[in-house]
Amino acid sequence: MASPAAGCVFQTPKASHMRRPGGSGGSPITIPASPFMKKLGCGTGVNVYLLNRPGKLNASPWAVKKINHLCNSKQTVVYQQRLSEEAKILKEINHPNIVGFRAFTQAKDGSKCLAMEYGGEQSLNDLIEKRRKEGLKAFPAANIEKVALHVARGLQYLHNEKKLLHGDMKSCNVVIKGDFETVKICDVGVSLQLDENMRVSDPDAEYIGTEPWKPKETLEEGGEVTDKADIFAYGLTLWEMMTLSMPHLEMLDDDDDDDEEGEGDSMEESFDEDGYYERLGTRPALDSEALGDSYRRMVELFYLCTEENPKKRPSASQIVQALELNTAPQNVVD
Repeated sequence: MASPAAGCVFQTPKASHMRRPGGSGGSPITIPASPFMKKLGCGTGVNVYLLNRPGKLNASPWAVKKINHLCNSKQTVVYQQRLSEEAKILKEINHPNIVGFRAFTQAKDGSKCLAMEYGGEQSLNDLIEKRRKEGLKAFPAANIEKVALHVARGLQYLHNEKKLLHGDMKSCNVVIKGDFETVKICDVGVSLQLDENMRVSDPDAEYIGTEPWKPKETLEEGGEVTDKADIFAYGLTLWEMMTLSMPHLEMLDDDDDDDEEGEGDSMEESFDEDGYYERLGTRPALDSEALGDSYRRMVELFYLCTEENPKKRPSASQIVQALELNTAPQNVVD
């Protein structure tokens, strides 16, 4: 994931000086060596560190993403390219529900660093894990509705104004400040360009995503990938908040802390790999009755967003409109 607080089991298959945003003017900022910064999280091939900016009055801290030094040379080339692409995309984005760009530079050792805004956020995945370990149930419906609206606003901006498919929506790539004070999408490093019809414009472009959140069309040979791929994964992100689980991995949701020695190995051996791959791209089960009536709108939204036919899923704009008007989203007519 590579957000400021990554804790996701399934990661995305993805001393120096830095100037202030804009690339010109201002004093260069020294980035300490990684061991001298607090590690906030990690993703495949990258680590994220907290940078407190000394000597700057009331300066907010930054989250600095760097390539993991343990990567081999071939991996490093891939992750450097993704980091460069993410910086290029993020620099052109300005939205309250998307983590902001701060700076991008090359370190003395040749590695690249991407600095992003940081306001004490935790990833939604971290909050889900914490809540599950505490033995709690679904997040309050009001919290889920706030995440639903704010993430949908971020997706609407990406899809409609920037013509970008996020390409890896999941709880790991949503960051939350405090008691849901702010909700922001992060990690745009695998975004894909959309055309005027909301289709991925490059026929050779690869949808990266993360397996449990992938819709059917991204798993099939020659499947048409559109903005609705984000919507499917968005629906599963809401499902995560209602179930405190990861899509299609129900058998791994047992409390590991209560396992006796050796049980973890047996559980791994009993994992139904064939069944797991058959379920990919489908809607996971949800016990809506156990949730209760206060979750009705979120349950309905989840069902609409996870329709197997992408044309039946609502757009981000339709979701925003429905949630802002406090109405239930409607089925999309093919």
